[in-house]
Parts: sequence; structure tokens; C-alpha cells
Amino acid sequence: MPTTKSDQHRTGLDQLDPATHPARDAAPFRRILAARDNLAEAEDELREAVAAAREAGDSWTVIGAALDITRQAAQQRFGS
Repeated sequence: MPTTKSDQHRTGLDQLDPATHPARDAAPFRRILAARDNLAEAEDELREAVAAAREAGDSWTVIGAALDITRQAAQQRFGS
């Protein structure tokens, strides 16, 4: 994934001084980026699953139970 100037500014990577932050293995950084991307994908999937459950007639109580949260919390988070 190419890095753009706006990406560098947003992440603060452009402000790292090579003299005080020597190059090292970037595996942990790449792991964080991958986890962040996976989290976004999982959140999208969860929203789609909740929408499908509502379309199928499931109550907020059932959806809340599946998420281990209250009915009200489920409705607040996923309701329209």
C-alpha cells in the first residue's frame, strides 16, 4: 500500500527522526495495521448480520443476547 503525504501526516510517521528512531523490523507495526483493517471488516460484517437478523424478524432482545449486551444497547448501537 503506497504511503501518501496525508497518510504520513495522519500517522505522524513523517515526524520520526531516524537518529532517535533507528530502523527496525516493522512487523509489529504491520500487525497493528492488519488488525485495524480486520476490525473494520468485522464491524461491517456485524452490522450486516444485525441488519439481516432484524429483517428476519429477530427482536432487539435476541440480538442483544447474541452480542452479550442489553436490548437497549443493541438498539442504540445498531438501530436506525
